[in-house]
Amino acid sequence: MTPRRTKKKPVSLASPRKKKKIVGWREWVKLPDLKVLKIKAKLDTGARTSALHAFRVTPFTKDGAAYVLFYIHPLQRRSKPETKCVALVIDYRTITDSGGKREERPVIRTVLKIGKSRYPIELTLTNRDQMGFRMLLGRQALRRRYLVDPSRSFVIRKKKKRASKAR
Repeated sequence: MTPRRTKKKPVSLASPRKKKKIVGWREWVKLPDLKVLKIKAKLDTGARTSALHAFRVTPFTKDGAAYVLFYIHPLQRRSKPETKCVALVIDYRTITDSGGKREERPVIRTVLKIGKSRYPIELTLTNRDQMGFRMLLGRQALRRRYLVDPSRSFVIRKKKKRASKAR
């Protein structure tokens, strides 16, 4: 007699994928390392690189490393408050904007906080005064974490603390 063979299910060697969170095309985010507690960001999967509105950008050297001093207006269409920031420059990149204009921009690395998630991202610094959003989150900052639903806005929200019932 021949032994009977049982069918085995194929074993996947790939690691189980984390479920991606759904976000809207615009969200409130934080940049804690830059002391920015609230800034409205446009989540743009068409843009590769993320950008932050910055003005009075002044490069300088400290202990042989390249830094940049800059100011930001975190609120759209407002010149107050004005936040002073200092960051290590990790690169300079030539970026082509949506209008085809090329610009060399400093690149910094900072922590992004969106909802409960915190992770490092790269940001280019440029003057976005004439743009609708002071911050643009490109696909490099979003990949492997989020799916952008273009029909929704402000999906990520803080959970409200429930008042404990007195007994």
